[in-house]
This record gives sequence, C-alpha cells and structure tokens, in this order.
Amino acid sequence: MTDLTAPAHPIHAGVSDAGATARTAAARRRRRRGKPNPLTYVGLVAASLFAIIPLLWGLSTSFKSESATLSDSGWIPAQFTFENYRLVLFESKIPVYLGNTLLVAGLTVVATIIVAIFGAYAAARFRFRGKTASMFLILMTSMIPGIAILVPLYFIAVNLGLYDSYAIMVIVYTAWQIPTVIWMLKGFFESIPDSIEEAGRVDGASHWRVMTKLIFPLAVPGVAAAAVISFIYVWNDFLIASTLISTDERRLVAVGLYNYLSQYGVVWGQLTAAVVVTVIPIILVFVLMERRIVAGLSAGATKG
Repeated sequence: MTDLTAPAHPIHAGVSDAGATARTAAARRRRRRGKPNPLTYVGLVAASLFAIIPLLWGLSTSFKSESATLSDSGWIPAQFTFENYRLVLFESKIPVYLGNTLLVAGLTVVATIIVAIFGAYAAARFRFRGKTASMFLILMTSMIPGIAILVPLYFIAVNLGLYDSYAIMVIVYTAWQIPTVIWMLKGFFESIPDSIEEAGRVDGASHWRVMTKLIFPLAVPGVAAAAVISFIYVWNDFLIASTLISTDERRLVAVGLYNYLSQYGVVWGQLTAAVVVTVIPIILVFVLMERRIVAGLSAGATKG
C-alpha cells in the first residue's frame, strides 16, 4: 500500500524543502525589518521631551504672578492667575501684531501657491530646453541667506516707495518661498500617475481642464503642506520683518514680541503669556491641517 504522506519524488521533496526554507528566511527578514529598535523610541522620546519641556515651563510660568515666577519653582502654580494674559491681550499691542502677521502670512501663502503650483506642474510634466538648469537655479536661490540680500532689498523697497508697507513684506516673502514650494509640489505632481491625464485627454478634455479638474484636486494634500510651511516661515521670521517695517502699528508678531521685551524688560509672566498667545495660531493651523500635511509630505517625498 502506497504511503500518501510521503513525497512523490525526491527531487520534488528537495525543491519543496528549499522553498519552505526560503519562505521562512524571508519571513524572518520581514520580522527583523518590522521589529522597531528600542533605541529609536528612546531617541524619539528624548527629542519630544527636549521640545515640549520649555513650552510646558512657559505655560506654567504664564499662570504665575510676577512675584511668584522666581519664588515658585513648581511646575503647577501654587496660585493660578490670568493677570498676565489680561495685560498681554488688552494692554499691549500683541493683538495688533497678531493681526498684521495673519494678514501678511495669508496673502503670502495665497500668492506663493498661485505662482508655484503652475511652475511645479510645468516642471513635473513638460520637457523643455534648459529645464534642469532652470530648476537648479530656482533651488539655488532658495539657499541664499536672507541677510546677504537685506541691504539691496531695503534700497529697492525705498526706491519703489514700498518701504514700511505690507505690500513689500508680501512681495519679499512670496519671492522667497516660491522656489521651495515649487520643488515640494514638483515631487508631488510627479507622484500622480500620467494615466489620469491621458484618460482625461481621451475623453476630449483640454489641457487646462485636465490640469484644473483632474490634477490640481489630487494635489490638495501637497498644496496644504506647502501652504502651512510657508505660513509658519512668515510667522516666525524676524530678519525681514524688522528691516522693512519701521512703524510700530505695522510690525509682525516676532518683532513685536522682541519690542515687547525691550519696552517692559524681562517680565517673565507677561513674556511667557505673550509667547503662548503667539504660538496658539501655529498650533491650531498644524492640528487642523495635520492629516493633509502628513499626506502631502509623504507623497512628495517619494519623488524628488
């Protein structure tokens, strides 16, 4: 009687064993790759604490009275007070600076995206002479430090009659952000399959319609990520804002915060309250756009 459990042929049995061994080895390699290194978690936790602890200290100090900021060393204030926030919000110019920054940052983001999205699409989809050199020059301009062109920018703004105006701020920030955003969106457009455009053209859609109705909607995560990065750049800039604006009523929040310190000295309670107030808009933008930012950066990172 034939044993049905025995291999039908020795060669087949050897191939089967080799295949099983290979599958086992592959499974082990996948497990090794998928198993995170504990040191990775240690590094991430240490980096997170390094970033969060100063913010928590500032938040704690903002709820202390001025006399308690030096005597009360606890993380939780012995006596909570909102006096620092009242002084910052109602007896200082921080709200004016916040409004100015929102205006300039918003206009900069809109202008940057409008210009960069068409440039990035052309760089990703079209072939033309000098494309590589042009993209290299665009990338190179984004690497020039701001202080290197600060004096020419100042004289240009004065000669054009735009010094000490919101317009010159928007123009300079937009010109500065366009190269970075073009490169970000170029990688994102390259990650969108060409077959989508080809299907649209087969259906008779014009190039403009394919671009605006099919491709741009798919690029929303990348556009959102680029918009948030541009917004944060303008929000945190100090160099350009302190050079091209001299009127206190038109200052942005970074310069206003510095002047607030100079005007009142190091008043820790009010200082930390002002910092918390100026950080809240950035946190809100990031929280509201977090999913689109991650999606945009991840998709754009697959092509460069």
